[in-house]
Amino acid sequence: MPCSLGVIGLGRMAQAIIEPLLERKDYLPENILGVVGHESSLEKLSSCLPKALRVVAANDHEAEEVWKAPIQILAVKPQQLALVQKKAQQVQTSLSVSKPLLVSLLAGVTLSHLKVAFPHHRCIRVVPNAASLVSDGLTGLAWSKDVSNPQRLAVKEIFQPISKVFELPEEQLDSFLALTSSGPAYIALIAEGLADGAVASGLPRALAYELTHRTLAGSAKLLKDKELHPGQLKDMVASPGGTTIAALRHLEKAGVRSALMEAVVVAAERSREMA
Repeated sequence: MPCSLGVIGLGRMAQAIIEPLLERKDYLPENILGVVGHESSLEKLSSCLPKALRVVAANDHEAEEVWKAPIQILAVKPQQLALVQKKAQQVQTSLSVSKPLLVSLLAGVTLSHLKVAFPHHRCIRVVPNAASLVSDGLTGLAWSKDVSNPQRLAVKEIFQPISKVFELPEEQLDSFLALTSSGPAYIALIAEGLADGAVASGLPRALAYELTHRTLAGSAKLLKDKELHPGQLKDMVASPGGTTIAALRHLEKAGVRSALMEAVVVAAERSREMA
């Protein structure tokens, strides 16, 4: 049976993308073909994916079918790109498929690079973030000029079940990545520090983590649902001469605000360097 969606690389993010599509019956399992690098990955994936979904190793002759799909999600590690490119070129010279969509999740790999590597494709660059794993993510999309409006709609429908989708000029994707893709690591570092502080001041470790996670989640919800500027929330909590303003004064002396700003800038610059 021909596949209508090919997935090259089936890590956690790729799984997070296809699972809602199957649940919503946007795609049937038998119409998706997944390709993984090694046969050792097949057994592990068999326990967490529908049985009807076909997954094969890259050295299996059936793996060539993935390049016949009208939409192909490329979700390998960037250092595996050259190997994937070689396999694609070997297969596509003998195919009659007209300009399939290549949806690349590879960090730092530009559209111009993708178009050189995959000349038989229309290319789309995608930047998802970790919260997509719980269907509350953010996804940035940049298109090559030859992608039609119906094709754009088809790609957006893939990512909308797990994230809010933003169409951006490609030059903004590095900043988008630095904030949204790297951002969960910044938040995790903040969460760990807050929990450690609570333990240092007398709370049990498990309770400190629970309170930290709920404080972060509740604060984010308050900012979003009430459409507050961050400064408004800060001022709501910080009363004159109180505990919060004393803590904020310490954070300002320690340069926390500046450090967070520089973290995003440095991450964006690194993404550009990788390109």
